[in-house]
Amino acid sequence: MTRVKRGVAAKKRRDNLLEDAKGYRWKRKSHYRTAKQAVIKAGKYALRDRRAKKRTFRSLWITRLNIALREMGLKYSSFIKIMADKKVEIDRKVLSQMAVENPKVFEKLIENVK
Repeated sequence: MTRVKRGVAAKKRRDNLLEDAKGYRWKRKSHYRTAKQAVIKAGKYALRDRRAKKRTFRSLWITRLNIALREMGLKYSSFIKIMADKKVEIDRKVLSQMAVENPKVFEKLIENVK
């Protein structure tokens, strides 16, 4: 079997990892071992926060809806119950965008749902 020298592949792997750590501070951007730890931890944070972002936006939409509905004399919880009973399936994102961008259309929707 022929001999395989693996230096090129190892250097490429290390360079790719250091490229991922670009912009980090101190040893974390230039020393392989520390950079590897930093990149792994950053990946964990990124995964966690992609999930958290979805929760944060949902709560924002609900807050916006609640404010818009209270101006019209309804509560968020009762509005959602009415929507569920009448089997109107519009998600909270669309409803909150409608409340912010097109209040007149939102008002008509609420009148129809009532």
